[in-house]
Amino acid sequence: MKMHFCIPVSQQRPDALGGRYVLYSVYLDGFLFCKVRYSQLHRWNEQLRRVFGNCLPPFPPKYYLSMTASMADERRDQLEQYLQNVTMDPNMLRSDVFVDFLKLVQLDTFSITTEKASLDIFLPDGRSIKVEILTSDTAERVLEVVSHKIGLCQELLGYFGLFLIRSYKEGKLSVIKKLADFELPYVSLRSSEVENFKVGLRKWYLDPSLDSRLMDCRAAVDLIYMQAIQDIEKEWAKPTEVQRQKLEALQKEGNQTKFLELSQEVWHYGYVQLDPCTCDYPEPGCGTVLSVGNNEVSCCITLPDNQTQDVIFQMNRVKCWQVTFLGTLLDTDGPQQTLNQNLELRFQYSEESHWQWFVIYTKQAFLLSSCLKKMISEKMVKLAAENPEMKDYSSFLPRKSKIKTAEVDCGLGTIKEEGL
Repeated sequence: MKMHFCIPVSQQRPDALGGRYVLYSVYLDGFLFCKVRYSQLHRWNEQLRRVFGNCLPPFPPKYYLSMTASMADERRDQLEQYLQNVTMDPNMLRSDVFVDFLKLVQLDTFSITTEKASLDIFLPDGRSIKVEILTSDTAERVLEVVSHKIGLCQELLGYFGLFLIRSYKEGKLSVIKKLADFELPYVSLRSSEVENFKVGLRKWYLDPSLDSRLMDCRAAVDLIYMQAIQDIEKEWAKPTEVQRQKLEALQKEGNQTKFLELSQEVWHYGYVQLDPCTCDYPEPGCGTVLSVGNNEVSCCITLPDNQTQDVIFQMNRVKCWQVTFLGTLLDTDGPQQTLNQNLELRFQYSEESHWQWFVIYTKQAFLLSSCLKKMISEKMVKLAAENPEMKDYSSFLPRKSKIKTAEVDCGLGTIKEEGL
């Protein structure tokens, strides 16, 4: 699936020879990822083409005469599409030529040199692990270092991820985004303009039944046990009073296995909960709290009369969704800008045999979109496992794939995705 790359803004800059060039601000999941020139991307495309041949998406052509404003906008659109499309091939995402370039532009953008550094990785129970890394180490590499330190089995790394998390004095916690494998956690942390950000280790799967695959690794069990306790304490998972008493007894006994088995029965166990936001259902301006997991989006909606209503959207009835940036970026030369202040995610849903759009206004729209994609990919993998004659889960997709991402209108920053 494509990644949430967009280029909502670009600036003209003078060069050393008295001319001018365009600097593109590339955002990933709503955060400034890098600033890069067309010539840099062009050379990168040539390197990728030497390795991967003609399977690459088309790259915007060079202009040998001065560009008009419309031509500049068209190129920005094309570069945006290129970045989104080039991430669809998992082999390309793991290649040295892909990762090395993105590492370089991240470091250059934020004027960070490659050197040894210490990084605190926070566990779900609030403790942190200090790891010695290079500032140029990717999230994938840092995760390997952390897993080695805590004894997490290497074959289980795909079930966990590093996340950018914001903590508040009153104990509140927000999961902001999952760091992509090629992102540099040290740079992401240093470049953020938001206070109280930290890098946390959390499980990265939304099908609670996948817990069973981790039970033979002590470190993995410790992690999902810590996260289960945290989710209950934060009221992200919502046990009944009877379940809570049983869980507290099992926690006192230190019986992690039984605790996790019972947790499977808890409402919203293993879900990702977003911060309170607003939606347009059943009418515009209603407050809501979203919990995403187990192939559904669960909404606790506050109605105008202050009554609450629980509404569940099943993923198998979601046709498509899109993230839209509703604002503009003005101070492009200032500190890091984010797109998270004016975001909406709208999805098309089948209700009583007709399709209807639902709109959610949330700063965590990109995280929500990532969760929707994750649930789709997990469903496809499960289908592939149940049908061994299929070589991979992509065989289940129609020839004209239903999983599309990031058809972007730069003026609004709209990222569209089609689900199942």
